Amino acid sequence: MPKLEPLRKVGRYLVPVDGSDASYAALAATCAVARLNKANVTALLVIEVPRTLPLDADMRGAFDRGEDILTQAEQIGRDHKVEVDAAMCQARQAGHAVVDEAIEDGTDAIVVGVGYERPYGRFHLGRLPEYVLANAPCEVWLFRYSPDGAASR
Repeated sequence: MPKLEPLRKVGRYLVPVDGSDASYAALAATCAVARLNKANVTALLVIEVPRTLPLDADMRGAFDRGEDILTQAEQIGRDHKVEVDAAMCQARQAGHAVVDEAIEDGTDAIVVGVGYERPYGRFHLGRLPEYVLANAPCEVWLFRYSPDGAASR
């Protein structure tokens, strides 16, 4: 039987948030765990900019919605007695931005909330979770409720 490595202490978590129940549930679970080991939690909202626009385009509507999402993320942290650092950025693809932020910030674990989607009868993970799983330089935790759970959208 192979020797199992002990779990490594996670000091920095990064949770991508997009306003979905799944992302908020992942953040809440992360805060609950982070409180136990006094870890840092960052909630990152990525505004995806269409290729038809310059990367620094004025995305005022998305920015305003993002502020509301990050305010909710900070509230989730307060509810769990954990300070959540809220950050927002613009990028072509959210997955790239999440991995880049994890590298830049020295993140130990990225926690991704995954909704339960079954287009055409087949489970679909989504672009961001697939990219993060394939490219993250750290641990990746997926958080998904059961199909009839509260975070199914």
